[in-house]
Amino acid sequence: MTLGKVIGTVWATRKDDSLRGMTLQLVRELGPDGAEKNRVVVAVDSVGAGVGEQVLFVQGSSARQTALTRDKPVDAVIIAIVDRVDVP
Repeated sequence: MTLGKVIGTVWATRKDDSLRGMTLQLVRELGPDGAEKNRVVVAVDSVGAGVGEQVLFVQGSSARQTALTRDKPVDAVIIAIVDRVDVP
C-alpha cells in the first residue's frame, strides 16, 4: 500500500466497457511525513475519495483484488481514505 493525496479527477467518456461507472482519480504519492513526491498515478476510486483527501492506494495485481476491480484492466486502485497518520 502507498500513501497518497487525490489531486484531481480524470474524465474519460470513451473507455473499456468494464470500466463504466468507475471514477478515475489522479493521486500524488506522499511520504510518511506527508511530503509530496513527484510520482502521480491514475487510480480507480473504490471508496468515494475526493480531491484533497489523503488515501491509501495499491498497484499491480493487488489493484485487481477489490470487489469493484476484480478481473478488470486496472493497475491502481484507491482502497482507503486516511483519517490520520501518526509517525513517532
